[in-house]
Amino acid sequence: MNRESAHTVKSYEQELGQLRAIMARMGGLVESQTAQAVAAIVDHDEDAAAAAPELDPQVDALEREAEVLSIRLLALRAPMASDLREIVSALKVTGDLERIGDYATSIARRSLRLDMAESQISLSGLRAMGRLVQDNLRRAIDAMTSRDEERATEVWQSDRAVDELYNAMFRELVTYMMEDPRNITTCTHLLFIAKNLERIGDHTTNIAERVFYAATGNMLPTMRPR
Repeated sequence: MNRESAHTVKSYEQELGQLRAIMARMGGLVESQTAQAVAAIVDHDEDAAAAAPELDPQVDALEREAEVLSIRLLALRAPMASDLREIVSALKVTGDLERIGDYATSIARRSLRLDMAESQISLSGLRAMGRLVQDNLRRAIDAMTSRDEERATEVWQSDRAVDELYNAMFRELVTYMMEDPRNITTCTHLLFIAKNLERIGDHTTNIAERVFYAATGNMLPTMRPR
């Protein structure tokens, strides 16, 4: 390999490494946002509720940076095989991470409008759902950074449990509203929060699917496990 070719390969590897670093940074920020959003709800933590939205501009900026770099790599480097899959997947994964950050921000902001001081409504279901969503997101980000298809598959399979918790919460909150109309406002907020957590779970599953594809070249089934 001549000096010019060696320099080109080194520069290409550096840019790939830069893209991976951006994604890892995004993943860490979004994981923090989600943890803060859940704490804002289940622990009534106003500091966490204020902190989650503050990270959103950083997440958005990193998504734009990843998009520019990915397009540059596709246009100028003509990647092939696994590199091509990784770059294409990166474009989609960063979009999923950005949306997760948006949902976490929405949860945190809505928590400030909740008044649970004298409410008898249980948050145990929301706490369990938040814990599971956080765990799946952490594992998806770990799979992303290590390009681990087995861990990605485990996350993909866990989506069913998130959906089941959401459906149980939906029924429970509707029951609270039917029993006492004074619960309607609080339960409506909680329903939106639960739905946002469910959507975070969906985007986490998307990330797992992209990671599996980038690592193996194969697609997981179109339908998520139900």
